[in-house]
Amino acid sequence: MVKGVAVLKSSEGVNGTIFFTQEGDGPTTVNGNVSGLKPGLHGFHVHALGDTTNGCLSTGPHFNPAGKEHGAPEDEVRHAGDLGNVTVGEDGTAAFTIIDEQIPLTGPHSIIGRAVVVHGDADDLGKGGHELSKTTGNAGGRVACGIIGIQG
Repeated sequence: MVKGVAVLKSSEGVNGTIFFTQEGDGPTTVNGNVSGLKPGLHGFHVHALGDTTNGCLSTGPHFNPAGKEHGAPEDEVRHAGDLGNVTVGEDGTAAFTIIDEQIPLTGPHSIIGRAVVVHGDADDLGKGGHELSKTTGNAGGRVACGIIGIQG
């Protein structure tokens, strides 16, 4: 069992902790808790870089080792880091579990050392027809992020 964790930080009062677990070559399970967000859907992605020197802006684009267009987590054509949306309740919090095959914690495409980002708006999953739909899901600004580290 390999475990990872990201502690979300934000200048906008958004906080959270995201846990990652992977058994062998199986899918990775993501368990997260986030607070301080407006109610509704918020894009949730693994970004390519574990760099927060310029806040969440320096985490680069979505993690995309296969060079595909943006899509939904269940789509065949998607960035590996496209994890869809998290749903935030009226109290500003979200607790969620995501199981995904494309974000391993080991091997050449490991997400350890990369960043996880929560966006200010809903991810249109590449289907919105906006000029940003096929790259970012038009999910708005990066309201919180954290570097994914190995957890003991």
